[in-house]
Amino acid sequence: MKRFFFILLFISSICSAQNFADKNYYLIDSLVLEDLNANDRLLLDSCLELYATAQDDTAKIAALTVVCDNLVSDVWTDYQFVQYDLIQEVLQKDILEQERKVIDLYRGGALNNLGLYYEFQVGNTSKALEYYLNALMLFEKLEDDFGEAMMLNRIGTIYTNQDNIEKGFEYYKKSLEIYQNLNEEKEISNPLNNLGSYYKDKQDHLLALEYYKRSLAIDIKNKNQQGAATVLSNIGGIYVAQKKYSEALISFIKGLTIAEEVGDKNVISLILNHIGQVYYNQGDYHSALFNANNALKIAKEGNYINRIGNSSLLLSHAYAALGAPTEALEMYKVHISIKDSMTNENTRIDAVRQQAKYEYDKQKAIDDATRDKQITIEQEAKEKQKIILYATILGLSLVAVFLIFVFNRLRVTRKQKLIIEGAHQELSEKNNEILDSITYAKRIQNAILPPDGFVKKNLPNSFVYYQPKDIVAGDFYWIKTIGNNSDTVLFAAADCTGHGVPGAMVSMVCNNALNRSIKEYDLTDPGKILDKTREIVIEEFSVSNDRRGEKLDYVKDGMDIALCSLKDNKLMYSGANNPLWIVRAGEILITKANKQPIGRFRSSDSFTTHTFEVQKGDIIYIFTDGYVDQFGGDKGKKFMAKAFKSLLLSIQDKSMDEQQEAINQAFLSWKGDLEQVDDICIVGVRI
Repeated sequence: MKRFFFILLFISSICSAQNFADKNYYLIDSLVLEDLNANDRLLLDSCLELYATAQDDTAKIAALTVVCDNLVSDVWTDYQFVQYDLIQEVLQKDILEQERKVIDLYRGGALNNLGLYYEFQVGNTSKALEYYLNALMLFEKLEDDFGEAMMLNRIGTIYTNQDNIEKGFEYYKKSLEIYQNLNEEKEISNPLNNLGSYYKDKQDHLLALEYYKRSLAIDIKNKNQQGAATVLSNIGGIYVAQKKYSEALISFIKGLTIAEEVGDKNVISLILNHIGQVYYNQGDYHSALFNANNALKIAKEGNYINRIGNSSLLLSHAYAALGAPTEALEMYKVHISIKDSMTNENTRIDAVRQQAKYEYDKQKAIDDATRDKQITIEQEAKEKQKIILYATILGLSLVAVFLIFVFNRLRVTRKQKLIIEGAHQELSEKNNEILDSITYAKRIQNAILPPDGFVKKNLPNSFVYYQPKDIVAGDFYWIKTIGNNSDTVLFAAADCTGHGVPGAMVSMVCNNALNRSIKEYDLTDPGKILDKTREIVIEEFSVSNDRRGEKLDYVKDGMDIALCSLKDNKLMYSGANNPLWIVRAGEILITKANKQPIGRFRSSDSFTTHTFEVQKGDIIYIFTDGYVDQFGGDKGKKFMAKAFKSLLLSIQDKSMDEQQEAINQAFLSWKGDLEQVDDICIVGVRI
């Protein structure tokens, strides 16, 4: 109902207030007004004045809504019926659809108020259920989830009080689900509390206590004192069922204190009766009688039928225990009369009837909407058929003209098709010739790579991960043995300019330059080998330029490379842009390369040779940049050196063959469906 309150504030702010001519209007309800604080009295004064003076029906309805929502008293019962009758009267008028929806929301609230009146003031649960179900159907029609959840919770309570706890459970769960979807934390407390009562009835005290405590936490957080008092009463009831009377009294007294602070006589009567029951169970019949009498007195003041019935039953038991049979019988008769009025068989049957009527009306509304929709669809279909007919006639006329045009164009197209097919055949043959040439070039390139047997013989505990982007590659790996007994192994991972056919051509030149550096010039030092290789590469490309009749001052063709020399435990390294990584004891030792390529560059410094004493278990890694530059992952970013380091550290306990497979799987997983961006070459050697 909170949304109606805000609507009223808006209306009242635009309607000018006028003084009542007849001040006796207030005197009827003076006792009720005395119980209100200054703000509430001011609010209700404004609402009553607005109701009496407003010419607008919506303003009158809004004023009565706040009156009915903020006062619970016999004096104000008439206003609930006046409000509902006014709403029904307005809905019979010819009003705008949007205004009808607003007033329907008020009608849902009025139905809820009338249901509360019949449930708690009159004790007529059948009538209450009728109003609740009508409100539920209305809120469903309006797609007002908040109102729907509120009514589901109330209807669940009716069924539970009729001993149909499973039906009640069904409604509580639906209410809780909607409140949770709406994120209405304060309202969630109500169905949670009721679900606790359901599990209490099922004798599942632990689960009941869990729901009660969840409900209490929400009430405390949102400062809902009335709700907190009720839940504390229910928690005390669990302790009574467990015969934990001390804990029960503590919970009851906490709840009673809160209820007295907010003046909730309904809950005060409830808790006093519970306290009396605890004393009765402990054999203190005088204390039980005292609390039950107080509970009955307060229940009668508020005309809380259910509370009167509960207090009468406890008084009957207490009088009987104290040897007062006449009083016991009198109280028992009161209890039975109230119980029969609320839970007799006719009431249960009527509840079933009301539920069936609700289900029928709900289905009828759905069927009516479906039928109306079908009629609309059929009408639209007829209109579409007319349009289609006219369009077909016009279309056939256009088709006839178009066919004549197409026939003429078809003769031209056939001639063009023959020309295109001939060109396609020629292009396909050329493409196959190029593909055959590249495939043969791959055989030539593979011939310059060291055979697997040669690699395993000279670097037995190693792997080479070689993954060209295309059929042929610009990357290559290179292994040679030197020395009298071939006891020194030279191995390198090189990345030549470009990839595919251009890269493969450059790789042939660079591979040949490495071979000449050691064969023709007897070089063994990695730095000096790279110096000489650079000279040869620059010379080769200069000759090529001259042969074409061109003089180029700056040629970028060349390669990046990491070159190592390994003899026993002595490792020598030199690099052109490509570093050396050594993994030792869970850490990566990085040796940076010279920031210059093998090829023509703006400066030509001598390459630096680094010398190391490697240890048993060390793993040497040299590689090109294709792996770390690969795009992939969830965001399509580069793999990067940091991730590559983490990968290598994570596989150190694996054999070298297993490392190669792990590196391959990681690459495929990272790349996914994306295209490989560059050639890849990684060489790993364990000492």
